[in-house]
Amino acid sequence: MIAEIGAFAAALTLALSLAQGALGLVSTGHNERAAAAAAIAQAAALACALSFACLMYAFVTSDFSLGAVAANSHIDKPLIYKIAGTWGNHEGSMLLWCLVSALFGAILAVRRGEQSFGLWSRAIGVQGLVTAGALIYTLFLSNPFARLDPAPMQGSGLNPLLQDPALAAHPPLLYLGYVGLSVPFSLALAALIEGRVDQAWAKALRPWTLAAWTFLTLGIGLGSYWAYYELGWGVVVLGPGRERELHAMADRVRFGAFGYCH
Repeated sequence: MIAEIGAFAAALTLALSLAQGALGLVSTGHNERAAAAAAIAQAAALACALSFACLMYAFVTSDFSLGAVAANSHIDKPLIYKIAGTWGNHEGSMLLWCLVSALFGAILAVRRGEQSFGLWSRAIGVQGLVTAGALIYTLFLSNPFARLDPAPMQGSGLNPLLQDPALAAHPPLLYLGYVGLSVPFSLALAALIEGRVDQAWAKALRPWTLAAWTFLTLGIGLGSYWAYYELGWGVVVLGPGRERELHAMADRVRFGAFGYCH
């Protein structure tokens, strides 16, 4: 039943994100529509948080009727690694991606600052479509709530290399950085649609860029620390499976320079 609630909440988030995108993009000159888009963004974040909480509950309670849980958890695992198993797989990590995107959309919706209503509402709309795109992929191609029939009595367990406190915190921090950069993207696209790039826009862009840069720094640091003591120094930069950190490092350099210039 919990899994079905989670699946419904994810589908509801998709519907709300599409409505957020539509209202946000057509609300120029209509403050009521902009306010509605902002309220929908907050509702979408709550629905996605509920969906992710349901998935985490399935991992904590070892609900092996879910394919993602059966493949990435074990009944005897410590609680911290059951929780980390929620995002220690493709399906769960995609839902985490959607959650972070929706949460940042909600924060954007309550922080207009000095932006015009048109720019602000269009940025909310673009962010809603970004979240919707990730949810479409998650629900139709990588569903974390897919059931197994019959359900196994025991799970396969989390990858032993991932059973480490540093690596348990590494993916959420990296996602806060990666997905956090979707807000500068939304603001930039909104500015292109509006045809307006001014001081208020640059002022709104800067804190989002610096926050994402900070989270990327923390995530890269934790991942590199784990790779150093778990796999050896050379693997920190050149080892297999480090492509994500190399990409994150490149993004960190680019957006660090961008934040400095603005």
